[in-house]
Amino acid sequence: MKSSELKNKSVEELQQELLSLGKAQFSLRMQLATQQLANNSQIGKVRRDIARIKTVLTEKGVQQ
Repeated sequence: MKSSELKNKSVEELQQELLSLGKAQFSLRMQLATQQLANNSQIGKVRRDIARIKTVLTEKGVQQ
C-alpha cells in the first residue's frame, strides 16, 4: 500500500482500514505463536501499513 493511495482516501476509509489491519496483525501474531505462520515478513508489512495510515491521519489532523 502506497502513501499516495492513502492520501486520496477519506478519514472514515482510513480508520476502517486501520481497524482491519489491526485485526490482521492480531491474527498473524496468533499464527506466529502457534507456529502456523509460513511467511514471517507479513507481520512487518502489516506493521508498516499501520504506520503509514497513522501518519496520513496525523497529516490530516485527525486525533487517534
